[in-house]
Amino acid sequence: MCSSKSKNMNQEAISQINGRPVLQPKSNQVPTLDRRNSLKKSPPKPSIHPIPSKIPSPRPTFLNSPPLSPKSKSLRNPAGSEKPKPVKLSESTDGGCREVMSMVIAQKQPGSIAAARREEVAMKQEERKKKISHYGRIKSVKSVKSNEKNLTVEHEKKKRCSFITTSSDPIYVAYHDTEWGVPVHDDKLLFELLVLTGAQVGSDWTSVLKRRNTFREAFSGFEAELVAEFNEKKIHSIVNDYGIGLSQVLAIVDNSKQILKVKRDFGSFNKYIWGFLKHKPVTTKYTSCQKIPVKTSKSETISKDMVRRGFRFVGPTVIHSLMQAAGLTNDHLITCPRHLECTAMAAL
Repeated sequence: MCSSKSKNMNQEAISQINGRPVLQPKSNQVPTLDRRNSLKKSPPKPSIHPIPSKIPSPRPTFLNSPPLSPKSKSLRNPAGSEKPKPVKLSESTDGGCREVMSMVIAQKQPGSIAAARREEVAMKQEERKKKISHYGRIKSVKSVKSNEKNLTVEHEKKKRCSFITTSSDPIYVAYHDTEWGVPVHDDKLLFELLVLTGAQVGSDWTSVLKRRNTFREAFSGFEAELVAEFNEKKIHSIVNDYGIGLSQVLAIVDNSKQILKVKRDFGSFNKYIWGFLKHKPVTTKYTSCQKIPVKTSKSETISKDMVRRGFRFVGPTVIHSLMQAAGLTNDHLITCPRHLECTAMAAL
């Protein structure tokens, strides 16, 4: 009796809603057997086919387009026909897969909008590459030429003595490249260099070289015999006409008189000056202009002897400058090409 009543109570506690068992407040458990039966009776859910990652190999058939002939090699539409549109296929078996396949194939057709757009982009990219390569070649040629020019300038700057810079006056550069350090044995030119080296005290070589022709004209081409005959009137006219200081003009006239005495004693001014070096120039091997001295023991010896003889403006620094200008000493840096050239000239 008890067992039959309990079965009836359990059946009353479970009510049916739309064919599904629902628990009532009187009960909080569902018999295992009844739960399984209710799950079996639930209608099946519609299956959804996922879109495959890869397009299947069989060619899909278009519903609204005629079949292609076996001889045709492309899907390009004939002239005047409308552009192909993606065709929506039936979802009988593959669901949304056929629609995706049709859209992909339509995009791959040569006559489609996407294909034309890809061709246009490709053409623009090719034109851009050509422009870039064209401009690159022109720029590279200019850069190579400018680099070669800069290298040449740097090479020349390294080869010359370092006191020759890009801001040096051309007349000073020409003097360095053609005269400075070249052995001089002419009495007139030695007298001229003695005057110029004395004039550049308190000044600079560029200013003196620019007035070189003025000195030549004022002092009769540095003919010692003519300059020694200058009287007081001539001296004042030189001061007024050429703008040369009076003390400097008087010193040059006095030095010309001493040169004439040296010529009587030694035969020439050239023999007198070169005799201190036994007629052989001094060849130095300086690598930097900072190492070149302003005077040497030899220039001091020559200076003392000339002062003793009555020469003026002939200090050790002036005499060392004269020795450099007249090639008695080769003070070109060893990196300068004029160093070897002046050495070769001295050996002749």
